[in-house]
Amino acid sequence: MRNKVLGALYGMAIGDAMGMPPELWGRKRVQAYFGEITDFLDGPKENDVACNFTRGQYTDDTSQALLILDALIETDFVPDTKVIGRHLMEWADRLKAFDNNILGPSSKAALLALKDGKDVSQFTSKAETNGAAMRIAPVGCLFSSNEHQQLAQYVMDISKVTHSTDVAVGGAAMIAAAVSSALEDKSWDAIMQDAIAAYDVAKELGAETYSASLSGRLKLAMGYAKQYEGQDEPFLQTIYDIIGSGVITSESVPAALAIAYYANDPHRCSLLCANLGGDTDTIGAMATAICGAKSGADAIDSGWKQLMDEANGTDFGRYADHIIAYRGKK
Repeated sequence: MRNKVLGALYGMAIGDAMGMPPELWGRKRVQAYFGEITDFLDGPKENDVACNFTRGQYTDDTSQALLILDALIETDFVPDTKVIGRHLMEWADRLKAFDNNILGPSSKAALLALKDGKDVSQFTSKAETNGAAMRIAPVGCLFSSNEHQQLAQYVMDISKVTHSTDVAVGGAAMIAAAVSSALEDKSWDAIMQDAIAAYDVAKELGAETYSASLSGRLKLAMGYAKQYEGQDEPFLQTIYDIIGSGVITSESVPAALAIAYYANDPHRCSLLCANLGGDTDTIGAMATAICGAKSGADAIDSGWKQLMDEANGTDFGRYADHIIAYRGKK
C-alpha cells in the first residue's frame, strides 16, 4: 500500500511539473513553441503563469495538495476549515501568490475574502473552476473504493474553504474516488465507474450550478479513448476540441480522467497531458496521480522521482507514512 500511495503522490507531482511549462497556452501555441514535450522543462519566460518555475518544479496544484495534508495531519485527519484556510493563507502570503499570478480565480477570491474577514460563501458557492479537484488526489488514498458517501462528505468538508458548488465538489470527488479505486488495482473501467458513483453522491452536497454533467462528459470521453486507441494525436485533439481542457471543472476533470483511462501509465499520461494544451499542469496532476496510484511508485522512473525530490525539497515518504497510519486506524 505504501508503494501505491507514493505512486499517487509522485504521479501528482510529475504530472504537475511536466505540464507546468505550457500551462494555459492553447494547443496550437504549445505545438508551435515546444514541438512535442518529451521531458521536464523550465517555464518559458513568455508564459506569464509558468515563467517563475524551473525544470521539475511543481505548481500550486501539488503545493496546495500537500498543504491540505499538513492541515489534516495537524487535526488528526478531521477536516477543519479554519486550519485548512490558515495553511492555505500562510502559503499564499509566503509565495506572494496574490501578486504573482499563482492562485486560480476562485481560490484567490475566497482567500482574499478570508484574509479580509469577510463571508467567503458568496465566492465559494459560485466557484466552478478546478481548484478543489486539482489538490484532492491524496485524499483518495484515505478511503476504500466502496466508501463513496464518506469520501464525498470528506471532500466537501475540505473543499468548502474555497469551493462549495455541486460541480467543484463533484469533480473533486471523482478524482479522489479514482485514486482510491486505482490504489486497489481495480480495472480501468471499474476505476471510472467508481469516479462516477462518487460524483453522483458529491454533487448533491454542493450549491447548484448549471454546469454540464461530468459523468456524461466522462462517458463520452471514454468512448473517444476506445475509438482512438494507440492514436495519441487525434485522441488529444478530440479531447481538446470537444471535452475541453480549460480551468472549468466540467472540462478539466473529465479530460484528466479520460487521459488516465487512455494512457494507463504515469509516464505516458504526464506527457500526453503536457502536450494537450490548456490547463496542462492541473490536468496532468489529476490524471497522473490516478495512473501513479495504479502502477505504484516502484514503476515510476527513479530519475523522475529524484528530480521531484530535489527540485521541490519535498519528503513524499513522510506524507505517505501519515496516510498509511491513518488508514491503519480506520
